[in-house]
Amino acid sequence: MNRSKLHDFHIPVMGLAYTVDSPVRIAHYGINSVVSIIDDELLESMTAYYSSKFQFPYHAITKKMQDYRAQRISTYLNLIDKIVKKKFDDFKKELLVNRSSLDDLLKILSPKSEIVKKIRAYLNHEKTLSKDLKNILDHYLFPGKIDVNIMTKVDRENYVGNKKLAVEYNDAHASLRGFAQSNLDSSVVFSAGMNPRLYNYLTSFNDFFPDKKGYLKKKIIIKVSDYRSAFIQGQFLAKKGLWVSEYRIESGLNCGGHAFASEGSLLGPVLEEFKERKEELLNGTYESLCLALKREGWPVPDSPLDMKISVQGGVGTSEEHRFLTDHYQVDSVGWGTPFLLVPEATLVDSKTRNLLMGAGEKELYLSNISPLGVPFNTVKNTTNEYIKQQRIARKKPGSSCPKKHLALNYEFSVKGQCTASRKYQDLKLKELESEGLNTHENIKAVTEKSCLCVGLANSAYIDHKISVKQEAQGVVICPGPNMAYFNKEISLIDMIGHIYGRNDVLKDEIRPNMFIKELQLNIAYFETAIKQFKTGSSSLTPKKLELFKSNLLNGITYYKKLFQQKFSLSEKQKAGLFSELSNMEHKIGGVLLDS
Repeated sequence: MNRSKLHDFHIPVMGLAYTVDSPVRIAHYGINSVVSIIDDELLESMTAYYSSKFQFPYHAITKKMQDYRAQRISTYLNLIDKIVKKKFDDFKKELLVNRSSLDDLLKILSPKSEIVKKIRAYLNHEKTLSKDLKNILDHYLFPGKIDVNIMTKVDRENYVGNKKLAVEYNDAHASLRGFAQSNLDSSVVFSAGMNPRLYNYLTSFNDFFPDKKGYLKKKIIIKVSDYRSAFIQGQFLAKKGLWVSEYRIESGLNCGGHAFASEGSLLGPVLEEFKERKEELLNGTYESLCLALKREGWPVPDSPLDMKISVQGGVGTSEEHRFLTDHYQVDSVGWGTPFLLVPEATLVDSKTRNLLMGAGEKELYLSNISPLGVPFNTVKNTTNEYIKQQRIARKKPGSSCPKKHLALNYEFSVKGQCTASRKYQDLKLKELESEGLNTHENIKAVTEKSCLCVGLANSAYIDHKISVKQEAQGVVICPGPNMAYFNKEISLIDMIGHIYGRNDVLKDEIRPNMFIKELQLNIAYFETAIKQFKTGSSSLTPKKLELFKSNLLNGITYYKKLFQQKFSLSEKQKAGLFSELSNMEHKIGGVLLDS
């Protein structure tokens, strides 16, 4: 861990609302978090709310204004930047006069951080002048970053009447412009794969290029599932003079929200490859970067810029956290799902948080509710699901689709429709009926889609008591499978204490190791894919399925060696673990892909 860092964990983006104001809540403790910036309407509402709360002037940005979407995003980011700086300054003043606050700070910061050592040394000297503490805080304490997330696939084209606007007014493009034009010194996280057109747009903004000292005001983080993806995207950007400052590795299935199975590639082997080949990635992209910067007349750094490797998805214990930072040498570990139970850190309405606290393994499931057609982790019995089923029962399925961010289906409209919308579902159901394909399964596949644009934002409106004029949709929540092992509301101090091993907030039942859980999820996904293949309903080819199978078997071999050599386990624990791995290996190995 870099001694100047305050933490070696971060809070990833969750939904549209759940981390939308996390920086306001926890950045003054030095914790980095990620804000989704795709929903400009939500951000406009949050601007009004926080302007009032902190007594800043508020000027509404309406849809009639030029480039309103990017303006709303920039304005909200600038506002929370002001609030974070104000809270941070007030917090430092409080630490100088309040010993209790100083003690609490020591419980929140990483025990590895340099500031903890400095403060403890200060407290151990009775006649130390107060200015010494001020010097420590001024030098070592700093606010967490306000990073932003853009899901690259959510790049809908926009129209004024029937006239299509230029590409820079697409949703993701406007979101990027809003961040680029903000005052923030932070990073944009690109998730859900590569969007070359969006990546090209980065070159329009000087803040993404290094200055003479190699400083980047705006940094790029790429969320990836394997080394190959990181190398391809890193090179693509480097050849344009753009540096990827962090590769954020995420488990394909053991995560919240949209889940990408990534052909059976498991987190452990992926992390091992990054560990072994980081220097190759660093030097290869640096060489391409220098050539591009020289060609375009930008300053060329004398040495490679800082490149971090982070990981997220399914971590749940301090032992797992330490193993990721120590064995794989990652710079930061993302803790997402457990923080949904921490009101001091995330924005979740009380009814939904209570639902999460009572959710076990059977209530958490990989659904087909996303209009993007990608499997989506969620929980049973949400208010959104209840309202959706009520509409289906009244034979009025679908959403009014007020925001249209996911209007990316072009079957019935050149402007695009969301598959969760009432208009699309009505047309699709009529098509099924006319073709004699209106079976129960086909109808369900159409009507089960949920309005994520509204459902993933509603918690903010409910919790902050912000009124909205739109059709009721309820709340969609997107925890990962890891939520099954946490069952109570958790204070921020206790949650961070859990991460750093000071205490334990898990409920009293057996929880599988994060690597084993991910393996179980991948095997279940593989078995479903095999069944679909044998019935002719799978989109995976035999070649893809064989690759999936091979990756799983290679992963099991890797874990057998890893758990034998790197984990301190009793003989009984080892026997049980290796028996489970062998059973899974036998199960997968016996699968035949005869068509």
